[in-house]
Amino acid sequence: MSPRSQPSRRRKTQLLARFDRIFKRRAGFAMLDLLLTRLHANKAELLTVLDRPEIPLHTNGSENDIRCQVIRRKISGGTRSEAGRSCRDAFLCLSKTCQKLRISFWDYLGARLAIDDAPQIQCLPNIVSCTWPPPLLPCYRIERVYHRRRTPK
Repeated sequence: MSPRSQPSRRRKTQLLARFDRIFKRRAGFAMLDLLLTRLHANKAELLTVLDRPEIPLHTNGSENDIRCQVIRRKISGGTRSEAGRSCRDAFLCLSKTCQKLRISFWDYLGARLAIDDAPQIQCLPNIVSCTWPPPLLPCYRIERVYHRRRTPK
């Protein structure tokens, strides 16, 4: 079965039965049995790809999205405060989302800050909702992160 094809009802039933057979098995080792139980408890999440074949079977895209931040963090030694970490994460999320949508991050930032000569660009949540499903955005909670920054403490 290719990751992009929708499995037949019969094939889906076979895969569900096989998943149960593998993860309900008891190995006799406490740690392994605990891991098998935990994986079986996450059955619905792990097998989402059977209902939504557009979901990738790997996390390479997500890992590549955060690679630049990991390198920056290693070089700089991290941030000094929780606020600095939150700010860095929010800007990285905005930057990567703009990159995936093929929007200049600096143009987007200029539009949000109402710079005179900046091109007019909609808010990212509006753009994302118009292009859903996206080509795997790095930050799927952009709206929540963006609005959290604006609320006073």
